[in-house]
Amino acid sequence: MCGIVGVVNGAKSAEHLLAGLKQLEYRGYDSSGIAVIEDRSLRSEKAVGKLGQLVGALEANPIDGPVGIAHTRWATHGAPTATNAHPHIAGDVAVVHNGIIENFKDLRSELEADGHQFRSETDTEVVPHLIRGYLAEGLSAEAAVQKALGRLDGAYALGILIQGEQERLFAARRGSPLAIGYADDAMFMASDGMALAPMTDRVSYLEDGDVAILDRGGVDVVDEGGRSVSRRVVTTGFSAEDIGKAGYRHYMLKEIHEQPAVVRQTLAAHGGTQAGHFKIPDLSFDIADVPRLSIIACGTSSYAGQVARYWFEDVARIPVDVDIASEFRYRNSPLTPGGAALFISQSGETADTLAALRFAKEREQHIISLVNVPESTIARESDVVLQTYAGPEIGVASTKAFTAQLTTLAILAIHAGQQRGTLDNERAAALIASLSRTPQQIEKMLADRKPIAKMAKLIAPARSALFIGRGSSFPIALEGALKLKEISYIHAEGFGAGELKHGPIALVDEETPVVAMVPRDELFEKSVSNLQEVCARGAQVHALSDADGLDCLAGDIVSGFDVPDCDPFVAPMLQVIPLQLLAYEVAVRKGTDVDQPRNLAKSVTVE
Repeated sequence: MCGIVGVVNGAKSAEHLLAGLKQLEYRGYDSSGIAVIEDRSLRSEKAVGKLGQLVGALEANPIDGPVGIAHTRWATHGAPTATNAHPHIAGDVAVVHNGIIENFKDLRSELEADGHQFRSETDTEVVPHLIRGYLAEGLSAEAAVQKALGRLDGAYALGILIQGEQERLFAARRGSPLAIGYADDAMFMASDGMALAPMTDRVSYLEDGDVAILDRGGVDVVDEGGRSVSRRVVTTGFSAEDIGKAGYRHYMLKEIHEQPAVVRQTLAAHGGTQAGHFKIPDLSFDIADVPRLSIIACGTSSYAGQVARYWFEDVARIPVDVDIASEFRYRNSPLTPGGAALFISQSGETADTLAALRFAKEREQHIISLVNVPESTIARESDVVLQTYAGPEIGVASTKAFTAQLTTLAILAIHAGQQRGTLDNERAAALIASLSRTPQQIEKMLADRKPIAKMAKLIAPARSALFIGRGSSFPIALEGALKLKEISYIHAEGFGAGELKHGPIALVDEETPVVAMVPRDELFEKSVSNLQEVCARGAQVHALSDADGLDCLAGDIVSGFDVPDCDPFVAPMLQVIPLQLLAYEVAVRKGTDVDQPRNLAKSVTVE
């Protein structure tokens, strides 16, 4: 979603602001802007499109100053225009905002009745007008900001400049993440710690309700109860290697190729294969006594949860429900007493997932989170935190974060099976050995992309594509379809192969490619039968299977990809790799923006 940056350095803030915006491009945006206090006056520049448009505007009309704020906007209220771009200014107040002000219409009507004139269609513009109004009543800058915040309903991370406050920057958060950066003789704020990597690796994270005032010497934080507080400063560890392309054409391709290392790191962090079991954080409850597990997530993370359902039910014999976070709490589902709820979020800040977590917590569920950012809000509000070790993921379409999630979920499922006595030592050792082989098997698949290039050439002209699979391959079919439509803009749908005859087969014709997951497991023969159903209707079929499986299918498919022979338990972790590569190769052929596809945001921090 939108990204914000703020700098107070007493000299020139524009360079730091642009460096921070550059790091926030991965979140997705359609316009950008900057505001600074220059010679005791507020000055601003905004542009529609990529960040280069703003850079060009600033080269033509330079502005700079000792304190400033900047923003990348992903349009919600109002079209992506320069007028709707942030920062929004009302008199002597400028604001950048990530989130949604839910009561903005009522506030806007009230302010307009008082004579305030609005320029944009956005919800954000009410904020500077509120602060300006309270300043006009004689309130101090701090009091005006606090009073304005008290009027807002919804989610926000805010950066605020006030003309006359030459050396101070105001920040506040409720529902949307906000990081504070510390450097010698300078302070920063941003939507996430990675945006601050060019300036500092020392950050703290504001909590809900916090209001912060930054100056060159530090930060004063007040919590929602009005008490002065300090927030723990951590070292982020982001490096130039983490946030660069390392010679790859796109971040997505780099991150696909990082997956062997990511899986190794995740396995090692949980004890690898030592003593035939994994180490996980101490649970505040006995997983052997959990009567039911709810897995809640959004997008790609929800497909990881769907794969995990097969694992938990098979090896741990725990009944599992998987819910999309945006629907979970609105169903008002009765939750089993003593049950556990597992929330999956790469950022740990996904708004729908966080809201679902709080719903489950109110209903006394044991809360487990699976996140890539241990300092995130979801992590802080969980009973148990399982960290993935994917590192920063810049490409909007998730790749290495997904495999890290699958790896961690597999570890937890094996642990649960051992704790519940449903997984004997011999089978547990076999599963652990299979997991330990996956990094090398992924490397093998990444070493030869020619079969995928052939497949991509045939699929790229299509307007629609189908992905099919059975068992734990079904969620991978859903993920493969999502990847293709995310970055190539080809309509794609995933189906359980056995469901084809119940409706979706009506979509099959000679111009519709079908990508089939056909692992050599107990469902292989049934999957082959489903494949023949679409072949009989003239479909262009592409298959993922091992060498023997592809030999069996040779007469029916137009292309195939050899997925290494493996235990069916880990097959989803291997199958997804060629599907990521397929989506990438098709997108490159079509000339789309692979890393920042249209209309998409990396971190969805509003409902």
